[in-house]
Order: sequence, then C-alpha cells, then structure tokens
Amino acid sequence: MANYTAADIKALREATGAGMMDVKKALDEADGDSVKATEILRVKGLKGVTKREGRTTSNGLVAAQAADGVGTLVEVLCETDFVAKGAKFIELADKVLAQAVAIGAADAQALLDSDIDGQSVQALLDSANATIGEKIEVKRVARVEAPTVAAYLHKTSPDLPAQIGVLVGISGGDDAVARDIAMHVAAFSPTVLNRDEVSAETVENERRVAEATAREEGKPEAALPKIVEGRVNGFFKENVLLEQAFAKDPKKTVAKVAEEAGAAVTSFVRFRVGS
Repeated sequence: MANYTAADIKALREATGAGMMDVKKALDEADGDSVKATEILRVKGLKGVTKREGRTTSNGLVAAQAADGVGTLVEVLCETDFVAKGAKFIELADKVLAQAVAIGAADAQALLDSDIDGQSVQALLDSANATIGEKIEVKRVARVEAPTVAAYLHKTSPDLPAQIGVLVGISGGDDAVARDIAMHVAAFSPTVLNRDEVSAETVENERRVAEATAREEGKPEAALPKIVEGRVNGFFKENVLLEQAFAKDPKKTVAKVAEEAGAAVTSFVRFRVGS
C-alpha cells in the first residue's frame, strides 16, 4: 500500500484542484510522492483535455477591475460549482483578469491568444483543465472606458464566487452614483442603454405582439393604437437602462438620477455566469 495519509490527499487536492479519486490513484501510482503524483495528474489530465472539449460549462465566476477610467470584466467558466468555489479556480480567474487588464483586452479571443508567463492564456487554461479535471474556458471579456467607471460584483449564493458582474461608465458625477447605477444594473438586468440601441425589427415585433394580445383580450378597435403604444413603452421601461425605475428610488428613472447627480451614463456591460 502506498505511503500517504488523509492529510496528503487533502493537500494534493487543494494544490491541484483535482477530484479525490484522481488524487488517490495518482498517489498510489507515485507511491505517496506528492511531486510525482502532481505530474501524473497533469499528464493524465492533459490527455483528457480533448475529451472534455464538448462538455458543458455552466458554472464559474465573473471577475472585474476598474481604475483610472477603464473597467475590465471577464467570465471564466467551469463545469461544477465545486470547482467554481475552489481556491485554485479563483486564483486562475484572478490571473486571467490581471492579464486582460494588462493587455487591454476587449474580447475573449484576444485574451486567449496573449502570452502570459511564456505561454498563451489558452495553454494556461488547458494546464488547469488537466489538473482540475474539468473543462475551463474564458467565455466573455468586456472593456469599458469613460471618465468614471464603476465595477460591481454580486454573489447569488453566499458559498459561491460572484455570478453577476457589471461595469458602468459615466461622464460627470462621481464614484458613488456610478456604483449605485452598477448595482441597479446587476439587479434589473437592462439589455440596452437607450432606445436607439433597440433594433427596429425588435420594436416592430413588440408592436405586433402587443396588438395581437390586445385583440385576443377583446379590446375595442378604437383603443388599440393607444394600448399598443403603452405596451411598447412598457417594453422600453423594462429593457432600456435609462428608462428603468431606479432601484433605490422607483419614482425616478435611472436617467433622472444620473442627471440630478450631474452625470450621464455612457455605457454599461452586465455578465451573468452561464447566460
């Protein structure tokens, strides 16, 4: 029997992020030598990287940084929440975020192709994939530039890392109003900044649905135009950030809150893990 203890198993799991059975098998094969076991895990893991390419990554975290008028947001995914809350995965995500900030990445591919510690970020992920035993990927990257940029991260579960990440850029105003708006975005998930960003096709479809619904409800023909217009405006109020009722003061729109603070919202990004 290999010479190792439960403490050795625990230490190797924490060091590599690998599953318990994989760790035990590696220690058996290495006769209790943790250095050799780590190498075995990595070699066997790398062989399995291709097999894991088709797996679904619906867990993970978002990480963000904002400073000096620039914000960066990354989404790093894995397969299970067990891995997502592990120290190794969180450390990896922090490293990926730092690289995204360093190179000014605005999309995932640019980040994955960049060099870090003598290898590409993709190679770094493959190596982590090998030791942890799950598919790991950088799904999305966003960059926001504005006179003031706020980053906000929200945990949907206390035992998991942040699952929702937001960047908000404003001109005028201050950090406090930018952060308040970022928290609002996290809670109310707007899809666009203003009406101009909603496609004509989407608006026309909303009109068709509103009219068909009103007719199905038996509304008078003469009232249809007003009803349709009201429901389309309701769509805007639900999806357009500047027209949403502000989380902290629903009697005011986000645009009004920004205006009263001497600010204008110029851009925002919202990621939710797996969506």
